[in-house]
This record gives sequence, structure tokens and C-alpha cells, in this order.
Amino acid sequence: MLNFIFFIISLFLVIKSADYAIHYSSCLAEGLKFSKYVIGFLLVAFISIIPEAFISIASAMQGAPAFGLGTIFGSNVADLTLVFAIVAFVASDHIKVESKIIKNSLPYILIMSTPIIFGLNGHYSRIEGAVLVLIGVSFYYLVLRKEKRENIVEKRCFIWRHFLLLLISMVVLLFASNMTVKFGVSLANFLQINPVLVAMLFVGLGTTLPELFFSIKAVRNNHDSLAMGDILGTVITDATIIVGILALINPFIFDQKIIYVTGMFMIFAVILLLHFMKTGAVLTKKEGLFLLFYYLAFVLTEFSINNLF
Repeated sequence: MLNFIFFIISLFLVIKSADYAIHYSSCLAEGLKFSKYVIGFLLVAFISIIPEAFISIASAMQGAPAFGLGTIFGSNVADLTLVFAIVAFVASDHIKVESKIIKNSLPYILIMSTPIIFGLNGHYSRIEGAVLVLIGVSFYYLVLRKEKRENIVEKRCFIWRHFLLLLISMVVLLFASNMTVKFGVSLANFLQINPVLVAMLFVGLGTTLPELFFSIKAVRNNHDSLAMGDILGTVITDATIIVGILALINPFIFDQKIIYVTGMFMIFAVILLLHFMKTGAVLTKKEGLFLLFYYLAFVLTEFSINNLF
């Protein structure tokens, strides 16, 4: 019971400290006069991965990298289905899709497929980790190079205050991430279930909350492309840079079910989502409902697989 309580508390701290980190990072970026695109798409999407990134890195350093991998893939499936479904439901009518997202659909699929292909043998090497990091960094570089910059006229004060608060948020996040891994594994062992299942469903779902809250706020303010950019940027960064960092820290062997089940659910979720986006350049509530059922199928499959084997 204590493991469960401490697990919930540590996960709550991860989510709240990540929320503060996103807020103060945005304030700091605006104070330093970065472009609105960097603040909106690049910065928020990149900072949104902090919960799963810290949990994954903590798991690698504690000798349980598969827990981190399960968190990343589980979080990505939730982002691509459940989060998009909720955002579609709260949108006034539907979510508008920019043409450049549709045009880039094939690169998205190819990038998301790379960690799956590398992991088919149940092992990630440092070379594969370096390639994944390079792919992720190159993706952001190409996106930024094509984007028109804007100057921010407004100048924010208290830059150093924001920097200090950001550091405090990151310290709390690092501590809470380590505790989440520790108590998550302990809870799974006590319940005699696979720790990776806890990572995929419970921890993975919890780490999607920053991008969920940000995207809901974005669509309510008619910034549909900002919401989409945040979520898509988050899943691509998770699948490339974060998985790559895991392998660079500690090359590891893992249960191939993570690839053949969770990984495949992730790839088909990308394909399904991009297909919906191409139909009329919008994401409707009906399509959001289908994405919700897809996520429920993923949850049921994970429970069935981990109970049977």
C-alpha cells in the first residue's frame, strides 16, 4: 500500500514540476526574444517530453532501461490516440490541419519506424542510439530552417527569476522521476505484474498530461496547429532523441514484445492519425472517437499479452 501511495505522489510531482518547467521555459524564451515558433512548437514540444525523458534516463541509470522504453512507447501511443481524441472532443467543431503537416506525413512515419526497426532484435546499441539522436536533432533543424522567424516586441522582466524557478522545477522533476521508477518497479513486483506494463500504461499515461493540458488550451484559443505541433513534436522526440539517449547511457536488451506489440501499436497509430488528417484537412470528433477506441484496444491488448505470457 505504501509503495502505491509513494508511486502516486512521485508521479504527481513529475507532472506538476514538468508543468512548471514548461511555464518558466516559455517565459524565459520570450524574455530572451526567441521567435514565437520556437516558443510554441519547438520549445513546448521539447519541454513536454521532460517527464518521460527524466523517468527513462533514471530507469537506465538504475539498471532498468526497459521500464523507460515502455514509458516512452506507451506515452507515444497515448499521445497519438487518447490525447488527440480528447483535444478533438474539446475543440469547438474540429481541429484544422495545416498543409505542411499533411505533406510531411511520410517523413513522420519513417522517423517513427526507425526505433522499431533498430529494436527488432531486442537490443539497442550505442551506435543505434547515436543514429536515433542524430535523426531527432536533424528533424528539428530542418523544421526550424524552413520556418519563418518572427521578432517578439514585448520584453519580459525577471529573466533570472524565471531561470532560477526553471532550475528548481528541474531538480524536483529529477528527484520525482527517480522516485517514480523506484516505487513503480516495487509496486509491480508486489503485484507480481510486469514492471514494463506499469510503465506503458500508468506512467506513460501520466506523462502525457503536460502536452494534453497545453493542447487543450491551444485549441480553445484557436491555435490548432500549435496543439498538433506540440503533440507530433513530442512523439518524434521521444521515439528518436530519448530512446537514443537511453541506448547511449546504457546499451540494453529488452523483451521483444515491447517492439512487436507496443511499437507496432505506435506505428499504426501514426498511420491512422495521419490518414484522418488527410481527409478534409481536419480531425473531427468522430475520428477522435475512433482514436479513443484504438487506445482502449491497446490497453486491453497489453493486459492480455502480459497476463498470458
